[in-house]
Amino acid sequence: MQRHGSGGTPALRHRYRVAGCVLLAAHLVVVGWLAMRPLTAPWVSAAHLEPFATLRADLALGPWDATRAIGAGVLPFAPLGVLLPWAGGRLDASPLGSLARTVFTSAMLSLVLQVVRGGVVGQVLDLDALLLNVSGVTVTHLAVVPAARARLRRRAGRTAPVRPSSARRDEVSPQGQTPTIPRVGVAPWSDALPGARS
Repeated sequence: MQRHGSGGTPALRHRYRVAGCVLLAAHLVVVGWLAMRPLTAPWVSAAHLEPFATLRADLALGPWDATRAIGAGVLPFAPLGVLLPWAGGRLDASPLGSLARTVFTSAMLSLVLQVVRGGVVGQVLDLDALLLNVSGVTVTHLAVVPAARARLRRRAGRTAPVRPSSARRDEVSPQGQTPTIPRVGVAPWSDALPGARS
């Protein structure tokens, strides 16, 4: 039986899921457009396939430049930590399973983006960018999704009406109320015989 109330009706859950899918698609379009823009530069470095090599180079630039470079890798994918579970529409998902699905999906999206990005003028394949993207997704998911799901479950539990047991007995089927057959008493076997003694 479906729950009714705020956040409990199937139509409302469907609208939430559609909204999450639309926002997820819009976010991916914006991130893809920003990542695929050709850049004009006098020289382009080779692909960075060594883990943490780019991070060490960014940290050597100074605090402000390092923060800006690391933030540019973390922030674009961070909303996926909320948008991917939102598009999934599961309130009763396990926290560990939800985190694993979200991180794996975002890692695959980031990997595809990095591979395609390597063919764009001025863009290079960077392993540290993938690690920063996944880190942003993980932090956002852990900070928002478990608490939001717990709050929505509590609100859905408070608004779901509890049907009394007597209401189930008094329900009328769609075909109509079942007719009751009156019980008729049965005479003893000895009284039914022709020569029975009184």
